[in-house]
Amino acid sequence: MKRRDFSKNLTLAGMASFLGAPIVFSNKLPVGYIPLGLQDPDPFKLFDKDKEMVVLNDKPWNIEAKAHLLNDKVTPNKYMFIRNNGKIPQDIDAAKWTLKIDGEAVSNKKTYTLAELKSKFKHHTYQLTLECGGNGRSEFDPPAKGNQWTVGAVSCAEWTGVRLRDVLKDVGITSDAVYIGYHAADTHLSGHPTKEPISRGVPIQKAMQDETILAFQMNGEDIPLVHGHPLRLVCGGWPASASGKWVNRLSVRDRVHDGAKMGGTSYRVPCHPVAPGSKIDDEDMCIIESMPVKSLITYPKSGALLKTGKQLQINGHAWAGELEVSKMEYSIDFGSTWHPCTLQKPVNRLAWQHFKALVELPKKGYYEIWAKATDSNGKSQPMVLPGWNPKGYLNNACHRIAVKAV
Repeated sequence: MKRRDFSKNLTLAGMASFLGAPIVFSNKLPVGYIPLGLQDPDPFKLFDKDKEMVVLNDKPWNIEAKAHLLNDKVTPNKYMFIRNNGKIPQDIDAAKWTLKIDGEAVSNKKTYTLAELKSKFKHHTYQLTLECGGNGRSEFDPPAKGNQWTVGAVSCAEWTGVRLRDVLKDVGITSDAVYIGYHAADTHLSGHPTKEPISRGVPIQKAMQDETILAFQMNGEDIPLVHGHPLRLVCGGWPASASGKWVNRLSVRDRVHDGAKMGGTSYRVPCHPVAPGSKIDDEDMCIIESMPVKSLITYPKSGALLKTGKQLQINGHAWAGELEVSKMEYSIDFGSTWHPCTLQKPVNRLAWQHFKALVELPKKGYYEIWAKATDSNGKSQPMVLPGWNPKGYLNNACHRIAVKAV
């Protein structure tokens, strides 16, 4: 997509925002003219991303990291994946931003300004793992439709905000509250003014957890626009689609939320195993909740050349949705034998955990290093692709890197 297509609907202020400077003589711009600085798309500059990030889609923007870029314990913005369903909102004025809370299960509808949320409620900071439900989709066979994520649609940034439960208690929710649905300022790709690109949510039990927050900072700074500025719902450990960006309304429902991307095959998988390529009835599909146990080797980079006889340190991260990772192992013989890694406890619940190990490569040649995590319920990552599903969700097969000893 040309930047002309991306920016043709931007206001003057929006153009200046993306250019990073005011447009001098903006009053002289010919009608319909797009400045040259917006005609040659550079998503890395546009979103402040590293040039090694991989663009999967530009309508809407979807960008992932490579495994070795995710070596930081806390993911910086430049390495955070982007997953969008609609058009990024423009000309956001945080000073005028409001959050409306309504729905069938609230005692009194209320609207808060961002300033009121920040001043009225206690702030909390957590490192929270967010992973796209379709991370790893590219490995499914038959192929699943959607962005062909490899392994890089995951991050663990530090989020600061107010607990959602504190806000809900202030509003007053009724005993029949079942679900929270979010609504946001992004717009549908079709341009239809009333059609939401995505409106998902979580059960009330998840909404009331300590770590479920309405965030206004990421890594100690205002959340970048592409990640939800000025207000984002963050529900760590669940598919990142539950963590709505640009949130301006929350609906407290007396039923499972029925917004966009809540039905059909969207973020839902067969309730029971099915044969690859099967058609599944709607009533046999279940909403994805806690993400499965998974791990990622972030050092060394796949394809590395190493000295024979020297110890190689590997490191990476592991996570397990609502659970903790209890054990981390690696293999250099295609899963025939496994060796323990040193595994750290999470900084807080729902943060990923860091692991490391010293690996010996006995002689020259090609090796694969495999990583396997086991969660606190004793469930381990599979060595092969897990059960097929129509949209290619929840691939938590062991991560592998290739290295050569020379």
